[in-house]
Amino acid sequence: MKKAIIGKKVGMTQIFDESGKVIPVTVVEAGPCVVTQVKTVESDGYDAVQMGFEDVKEKKLTRPEAGHLKKADVALKKYLKEFRLEESQLKVGDEVKADVFEAGEKIDVTGISKGHGYQGVIKRHNARRTPMTHGGGPVHRHAGSMNSCSTPSRIYKGKIGAGQMGVEQVTIQNLDVVKVDPELNMIVIRGAIPGPKGGLVFLKNTVKNNKVKSGEAGISRNPQKASGRNPQKASARG
Repeated sequence: MKKAIIGKKVGMTQIFDESGKVIPVTVVEAGPCVVTQVKTVESDGYDAVQMGFEDVKEKKLTRPEAGHLKKADVALKKYLKEFRLEESQLKVGDEVKADVFEAGEKIDVTGISKGHGYQGVIKRHNARRTPMTHGGGPVHRHAGSMNSCSTPSRIYKGKIGAGQMGVEQVTIQNLDVVKVDPELNMIVIRGAIPGPKGGLVFLKNTVKNNKVKSGEAGISRNPQKASGRNPQKASARG
């Protein structure tokens, strides 16, 4: 069954596993969320669940927003997000907490990336600077020629250039859930996720198909290793 939840990025830290290795993790304050609407194929043409996150005063909502939540007879929420959850058993008014996910699960995290302001092509598109010698002049970090001549006599859309960087929706796939604490509404995720501290993030089941590869214990699949070239060697035997 597909699952999802809304949360806020708290920040990054590190923890240690059982063998003493350091694991960089991101802490997310996930939920509690309330189901504000359930859409079905019969009534809306598709299956989806709308969730609300973070309580808010009525005066900070528009009349349509407040009316929508009052009609559902749920608490007023600041953020609403719709998830395509097929075969979901959730109903309007149900509460979704951090324990909807378990440690060891794979998830996708969506957020708005950090804003970097107006940047040049080197920082924004990883372009290279022009030569520093032979009269290069004070234009070493400029975009340079766009190679437009009489045909087509214009610059094609999508050409790299300076401009606003960041503040885009980014999804990081296939992240590991390291720890879940339902009392603190906390989900600890391995690695980094998009957005600044306090940024809104959406967690859901990963779309990746993670297949478990089975093989003989102690024999490497890497052909560059001795155990992979010759399984009879001592390094390959258990």
